[in-house]
Amino acid sequence: MAKKTQKFRIDKASFIDLFAGIGGFRLALEFFGLKCVYSSEWDGFAQETYRANFGETPDGDITKVNENDVPKHNVLCAGFPCQAFSISGKQRGFEDTRGTLFFDIARIVKHHKPEILFLENVKNFASHNKGKTLQVVLKTLNDIGYNAFFKVLNASYYGAPTSRQRIYFVCFRKDLKIKNFSFPKPTEKIVSLKTFLDDDKETEKYIIDRDDIKIKMQHAACDLFGNSPARPVRVGTINNGGQGERIYSPAGHAITLSAYGGGAASKTGAYLVNGKVRKLSPRECARIMGFPEDFKIPVNDTQAYKQFGNSVVVPVLTAIFSEVVDCFNK
Repeated sequence: MAKKTQKFRIDKASFIDLFAGIGGFRLALEFFGLKCVYSSEWDGFAQETYRANFGETPDGDITKVNENDVPKHNVLCAGFPCQAFSISGKQRGFEDTRGTLFFDIARIVKHHKPEILFLENVKNFASHNKGKTLQVVLKTLNDIGYNAFFKVLNASYYGAPTSRQRIYFVCFRKDLKIKNFSFPKPTEKIVSLKTFLDDDKETEKYIIDRDDIKIKMQHAACDLFGNSPARPVRVGTINNGGQGERIYSPAGHAITLSAYGGGAASKTGAYLVNGKVRKLSPRECARIMGFPEDFKIPVNDTQAYKQFGNSVVVPVLTAIFSEVVDCFNK
């Protein structure tokens, strides 16, 4: 007599954290009680931050990790890089992903067959190579046994005071028979950047003092009236107003943090705070991305900016996974 298959329980699930960065996915899933059984991240500085907060050093280069060495798990998480896909248009699914980092996700999924995949990438992933990249990924997921759902969400509408649009994938193994999934609706919560900022004394080193700063006071007045639009509000420029040279009001939202980019306010953008123009501190970056106050930042500012610029927004992941949990609770 065949052994009866035990019903999957989300509250007893385990997960793996691929392309883990500094652990944004881990924070979100541990909130629901899931247990992390494996992590992988190739960047040494990110490994240092991950180790400081979770007590373990992630494995290195995932392309060199044998799928047999990855523990069995129920949920696979991955904020995989948008590495260029070389797609000829033949649409061969799994075969077409060879040579890309998505292939490493696919081969682990094909071997372990976890119940759920939870993936994130840049917004433009959907339109990369005129949409062919997305179609190959969806065909691959279908071929290896998953129903995939995806949507572009902006963190500004999910309780985070930063504009950050990303594409999210939630994929269910077909035998679970989940054929419909709804991504979370935007919250009604209104937040502004200014409530996430440190006192002036703690941020003096981030002040930008230059002769070519121009403030448009009619726009900066939104600070005085307490308006909190769910978007960045530009109030001035530095130099010619190029990348990293735009000034925003803390009454609105922060711009998308960037791991790279130049300008006087590179990585974070500039903000008019209490009459002075400055960048955000790494701790402020952590807050707007949804990392808890006790999250440790053991690296220098340059690396910290890079890490938060590359990170996922924890409140968005939490909102999405809450819908996943609901699928099973129903």
